[in-house]
Amino acid sequence: MDFNKLIARAKAILLSPKSEWPVIAGEPASVGDLYRNYILALAAIPAVFTFLQMSVIGTNVWMAGKVRLGVGAGLSSAIVSYVLTLVGVYVMALIVEALAPTFGGQKDRVQALKTVAYASTASWVSGIGAILPGLGWLILLAGGCYSIYLLYLGLPHTMKSPTEKSVGYTVVTFIVAFVLYLIIGAIAASLVGGSYMRGASTFGGGNELNIDKDSPLGQMEQWGKNVEEASKRLEAAQQSGDQAAQAEALAQMMGAALGGASGTKVESLTPERLKSFLPESLAGLQRSSLSAERNQAMGMQLSEARATYSRGAGRSVNVEITDTGSAKGLLALAGWSGVESEQESGSGYEKTYRQDGRLVHEQWDRAGSYGEYSVVLGDRFTVKVDGEADTIGDLKAALAQLDLRGLEALKGEGVAAN
Repeated sequence: MDFNKLIARAKAILLSPKSEWPVIAGEPASVGDLYRNYILALAAIPAVFTFLQMSVIGTNVWMAGKVRLGVGAGLSSAIVSYVLTLVGVYVMALIVEALAPTFGGQKDRVQALKTVAYASTASWVSGIGAILPGLGWLILLAGGCYSIYLLYLGLPHTMKSPTEKSVGYTVVTFIVAFVLYLIIGAIAASLVGGSYMRGASTFGGGNELNIDKDSPLGQMEQWGKNVEEASKRLEAAQQSGDQAAQAEALAQMMGAALGGASGTKVESLTPERLKSFLPESLAGLQRSSLSAERNQAMGMQLSEARATYSRGAGRSVNVEITDTGSAKGLLALAGWSGVESEQESGSGYEKTYRQDGRLVHEQWDRAGSYGEYSVVLGDRFTVKVDGEADTIGDLKAALAQLDLRGLEALKGEGVAAN
């Protein structure tokens, strides 16, 4: 790796992107070259500076004040985040490549990886802001916004998409990238302190990385394959010229990117169906409001139902039930990644854990006698109860009065093969 060339390239893409993108597009390269000469170094910046902030400087955590992770825990966090970022870059390249024909571009795996890698430069460099209290988030935000602009400028050169279609290409890519990196962040956080390499990855047979399919990284690898499979379906639909088939295939790929199986689609429960799980009274309180809705975008659906239970001017309890529909894969990802965390201070606590095979989150503020208790059912539904109460036990008791088993039994409803 030539660090002088790396710095020169990073400086050029940040300061003069309009003239640098044509140069980048015309350079001969391979996936290995891009990782060795650019991605491995630049992608490490956020991980390194986040480690410094977490384990050296310290971070302010809700209800816990300033907290410093031990060096071991900080390094574990940095390493996991770094590895998952490297995987995420390649998954995003697959998506950029798959989307190219939809926006008048040309499919090319190496050019797609160039697009993702060099457009990400601003976000990676802005990772330095992690050590700056107060202003750090502004730097990170600015870096993210500038990366979107770099992506917009680069797509016409690397993927040969018409300039007039670059906005749509950029928007769709950004949406997928946003979801992908939320997942990566959640997985990285959940794996810290755990045996995330319980499937002991080993190098063998050249440069191939063999990962236990049941380990978190193995699941991520399978997820990437699902996205690639969905992209092939999209390509076939585009070749057919059938607009309806293209729209359906694009929805499948978005579903795969959200963590779902590429060969299935999910129709979320109707609002009326969800409302039936919110009784007229709960924990001795009468239902004072009830609402429900179902939203749809690109063939994917999500349904929500909400109710408030109260007694006159006294305390009230809110209940929210969500059917994540096609995005249910996100909850599955959280499940297999072994999420578990706990924070406590004199004013309250917050923790996430698994109980009876379900993912549970609870949060309690002693000073305000206010809490939140939620549970994930069947890797698809979330049920949350929050409000003022004497103890967190009151909220748990209220949630237990709902027909959780009945709702969980519907986890396969509306799921169909494409």
